[in-house]
Amino acid sequence: MTSQEKNILLIDDDPTIRKLIGYNLKKIGYGVFEADGPAQAFLHLKDTTPDLVLCDIMMSGMDGFEFCEKVRAEEKYKALPFIFVSAKSSIEDKSRAVALGADDFISKPFVLEELLLKIKSTVKRSEIYKSYGAKKVFEADTKPFNSKILIVDDDQALTRLLEKSLLKHDYEVKIAHNVFDGFTTAKEFQPDLILSDILMPDADGFEFKNLLSADKELKSIPFVFLTSKTEEADILRGYDVGVQDYVLKTSGISIIMAKVSAIIQSVQRERKKVVDELHHAADSIKMKVVPEVPPKFNGYSVDQWHSAYQGIPGGDFIDYIKLNSDTYAIVFGDVMGKKWGAWYFAFAYAGYIRSAIRFVAHSGGTDFSPAKIMERVNRAVYDDAKVSEIFATLSLMVLNSTTNEMKYTGAGDLPVLMKKAKTNEIVKIESEGLLLGFIEESDYQDVNIKLELNDELLLFTDGVVEAKNDNGEQFGHDRIYEVYSNSKSDAFLNDLKERLLTFTNFKLDDDTSAIWIKRTN
Repeated sequence: MTSQEKNILLIDDDPTIRKLIGYNLKKIGYGVFEADGPAQAFLHLKDTTPDLVLCDIMMSGMDGFEFCEKVRAEEKYKALPFIFVSAKSSIEDKSRAVALGADDFISKPFVLEELLLKIKSTVKRSEIYKSYGAKKVFEADTKPFNSKILIVDDDQALTRLLEKSLLKHDYEVKIAHNVFDGFTTAKEFQPDLILSDILMPDADGFEFKNLLSADKELKSIPFVFLTSKTEEADILRGYDVGVQDYVLKTSGISIIMAKVSAIIQSVQRERKKVVDELHHAADSIKMKVVPEVPPKFNGYSVDQWHSAYQGIPGGDFIDYIKLNSDTYAIVFGDVMGKKWGAWYFAFAYAGYIRSAIRFVAHSGGTDFSPAKIMERVNRAVYDDAKVSEIFATLSLMVLNSTTNEMKYTGAGDLPVLMKKAKTNEIVKIESEGLLLGFIEESDYQDVNIKLELNDELLLFTDGVVEAKNDNGEQFGHDRIYEVYSNSKSDAFLNDLKERLLTFTNFKLDDDTSAIWIKRTN
């Protein structure tokens, strides 16, 4: 984006400083909102969201530190780029600025060209953080988001010192001592930040950045030069190739760590912002893929448990559809993958299933066949090139609460477990139907189940079976059988949840869902 599209909020109680900075910002195409202090700045923030805040520290009334803290406390401003410009320049002041969420600190008196360069680079890297933060959200990671840093430098003593300091702050760290090893490590490690020297043997830091920029998986990773080169030509060349910032090796470990922390926090703020926006979008769509609670069926108790991976809607989908006064369809599916990418396809699958069920319901008759519904869904999925690329399992049941008959068919799903009240025997009911969309004319068969008083049915996704403990051992079917056999029926899902969370040390690594059904009269 160009500077003409960017607005800067300039806060300083010195009108001469405001005039000087404001004039030069406008000269290079920025829009400028001037404020003589925090009170006036809050009025500007109320009316508009700037692309960057440039703020003095020492002001009458509220100082810049307090202003920054209040701004960062508001959700919509957590990722807003913020630079302090101040005559206060001690290490303590700079450390406090970073701790409060500032992106940079420029000391007065400043060199105007350096100030403008800092503003340009901060605005630019804000756009990169947004891009990278969104990218991290949509990736189907199998681990919680954890900040990873790659250091590429031929100075082995410095890299060891940096590694030690970063590990103390709970970062994951990888080291490479030349550009080519750095590129290979970046491909494997997928870091959240790359710190690179400029002067290295065989190829320099500029060539390294160009190499990364040519790779679609690596080009958006925040990149910072860690260098002793301070010539203006080198700095300008770095920004031309997409470097987000420079950190001088002579700055000291505490300043380097403060810079790294500020950059990582910026990435995480952008990631959280994207997650929040996607949550809001999902909440605003009326057709959710998992209802808050199951409906009441005549003569039956129905309970469900659903836990989304890392709290982000994913690939499991559940639905209950009333076909007539005494007949219900129960939909229970699992799209391959995690997080928002899987949720998107789960949403698509849920739409196809609802459409097929509506068609069958409106075609007349009372002998609803889940197999016929499944065949219709399968054809629709097969014809959709994009959706058919993603495999999904599906259990489909039709329950008649008057006859107490359940018809079931499945597509690549896990077995349904039936617990017989008279004998406490657990019976495994399996379907041989293929995954949805695998072939155009897939054959599905109805399995007829007669439910006696107090009989129970259990459906669950692979997130339950494949959940692992700290030793890599899966929860497995045997533990599900054990909990199912020994639990009081009304407490079964709570018992399963408690046992699973204890087993995994509260670290579920996939969407986890289960439905329990019991005939009560």
